[in-house]
Order: sequence, then C-alpha cells, then structure tokens
Amino acid sequence: MTKMLASVRNRQEAEVALQIGADIIDLKEPARGALGAVDTKDIADIVAVVNGRRPTSAASGDLPMEAEVVRAKVEELATTGVDFVKIGFFPSERLAECAAAVSGIAAHQKLVAVLFADHVYPENVLDVFAQAGFHGVMIDTADKTKGRLLQHLSTDRLGIFVADCHARGLTAGLAGSLEAPDVPRLLAYNPDFIGFRGALCSNLDRGAAIDRDAALKVRALIPEEQPAGTQSRVDYKLLAARGYFPDASELGLGTDKIFVRDFVLPVEIGAYSFEHGKTQRMRFDVTADVLRVTRNPEDMRHVVSYDIIMDGIRSLVARGHVELVETLAEQIAAFVLENPRVTNVVVRAEKLELGPGGVGVIIERKQDRQSAAGAGARSGGHAVARQGQGGLPS
Repeated sequence: MTKMLASVRNRQEAEVALQIGADIIDLKEPARGALGAVDTKDIADIVAVVNGRRPTSAASGDLPMEAEVVRAKVEELATTGVDFVKIGFFPSERLAECAAAVSGIAAHQKLVAVLFADHVYPENVLDVFAQAGFHGVMIDTADKTKGRLLQHLSTDRLGIFVADCHARGLTAGLAGSLEAPDVPRLLAYNPDFIGFRGALCSNLDRGAAIDRDAALKVRALIPEEQPAGTQSRVDYKLLAARGYFPDASELGLGTDKIFVRDFVLPVEIGAYSFEHGKTQRMRFDVTADVLRVTRNPEDMRHVVSYDIIMDGIRSLVARGHVELVETLAEQIAAFVLENPRVTNVVVRAEKLELGPGGVGVIIERKQDRQSAAGAGARSGGHAVARQGQGGLPS
C-alpha cells in the first residue's frame, strides 16, 4: 500500500495532518529550502504531540556534502525520537563518503536519502545507499520554482526508480510540488509513499498553513490500509472512485467513455530485420468504458484519468523491442483493464512509416469482472515499470 506523507512545520499543522489521516507526519520548514529543517527542540515537541499515532520523519536541511556535517546533523535529529531522518544528497564527489559516514547510525535509525529530480547523479547511486544500510530513497525537487516532479521525470522513469529501489531492498518515495492529478498517475507504479506540502495548502502555496479541505482532497485519492476488522472512514463512492470494490457497477450509474486519440510515439517494433535497432512512429487511439461513481464528478476522486493511459503506453514502449503490433495492442488493453472501473477497451495501434497510410490493428477487450474484483481488492496501482541500472532516471 502506498502511504501519504504530509510535511508539516508546527504542532498545529501536525494535528491537521493527523485528523485527515496522513500516514507519515514529516517535519519540514519550507521557508528554509527544499529540505528545510525544523528546529530540533520543536521536532521533539511535535513528536511528543503525535505520540506514536503515526510514524514521524524529519528533514535534515539543505546540508553541504561534508561527511562530518551530515553525520553531526543526523545524530542530532536521531535524539528527537523521529522514526525516519531524511537526508538530502546533492551531486558531489563526496556523496558516497557522506552516505558511509552515517552507516553506523543506520543500524538503529531509519535513514531516507533524498535525491533531486532537477540534478544528475551517477548510475550506481542507489547501490551507495543500499550498501550504507539506508531504509529508503525518495526523489524530490530542489528548486520549487522550476516545475513539479513530473515536469522533470516521466512516469516510466519514476517507475524504473521505484523498481530499482525495491530490487535493492530500499523503500521508494516520490515528492516534488505534486498536485492532486499527479496522484493516480504515480500510484500506478506502487511507490511506498508519496509526499506532499504545497498540495495540502491553499492555492498550492507551500509557504501557507495546511488547509484541511485541500489535505482531505489529497488523502481521498490514496487508498488507506485498514486494520483487520475495522471499517474505512471513506464512503462507498470514494472507494469505487479509487478503483476498489465493492463493485462500482452496483451504483447503477452506467458508464462514460474516456479516450486518447492520435497519440504518436517512436517505438522499437517490427518482425523484419530492417525494423530492428531503430524506432518508427506509431499512432495509438484508445477508448475505454468507465463505470461512473457519481452523477456530478467534481475532482480526481470521481474519474479515471486519461493521463494513466498515456503513461501506460509510454512505459510499455520503454521496455524495448516488440515484434508485433498485435502484441503491443494486447499489452495496452491488458494494462487499461487492470483498472477495476474499466469495463471495455478498444485499442487501435498503427505503424505510420511502412506505406502511404497507416497499417496496424484494432482490438476490443472486455473486463473479467471476477478477476477485476480480486485485483481491485489487492492494489490501487499497476506495475508497469521495467528494472533499470540503479541510477536516478534522467
């Protein structure tokens, strides 16, 4: 289950984050930078207020890549009682040295390395943190004025990052000026947590106080894990909106069609030898019948985003060479039908460079409701990423 991390700056905001059901209470001062540190005394005070109701984490600040400085700050934060310490790592020849400097602390304190999507790192950077005993790695953005996470890294690249973290026994987190429409797109790649600050505040102003209504909107998009024998605080329609059963068809509201049309990508595809080792343009049209969950859709809780279809196609294409157009069309249909609210999908896949017009295939596939019910009960996301090389995708 993907968890919601809410970054708060004081006791009042921590209480709001607890009330709306945030899974991790993260202590950060946005006025002090991407990983601005809250004063140590205040961290201990907030940890006492949370009192074990949720795990807590604390940002270490935007530290210079000097081993002694990093170790001293991590040791200081470890005394506050937080469950996790987040440490920002900027590209540097000393990065590995700084990670090794806190490896002893990692034996008794969960450490999370933070990398930045607007910087470039060496290919083996995840191995550095795995070897140092870190608990996890997350991607954030360093310069909040230059766009959110998905403007720096595509969803398929983020999926590779998550898969690479998991392959090394590391938890994976995603953050970086995220907005509500980003949530279903990122859930598809099963990160361990998604972090928010600006999206929880009025007008996406990360420097403002957390707004309860804005925070509730984000919380409603991330399925909550419920202890056995307890009942969710989320209503029936919202469960269905997230792709969870009971079956949305029981609402009796019928279906809508969502579509992606004239989506053109370079694809490594073809059975002939002359088609290997290069890309050719393909055009995709996808139409999906989606079960409605409300008569008056108002926000991302009530829809299936067409962005997810485009993200899925990009991820499937990124896996490498495909022999047949039919194979790729089937993969796209299967991906779209993983969403339990999709009842039917039509996929048109065309090669655009083999003649004066397009050549390809159109397929139509229907949902297996029994299989969908099982999938919906298990997961809110679709694992479509391939494993990469261990570096931060660029």
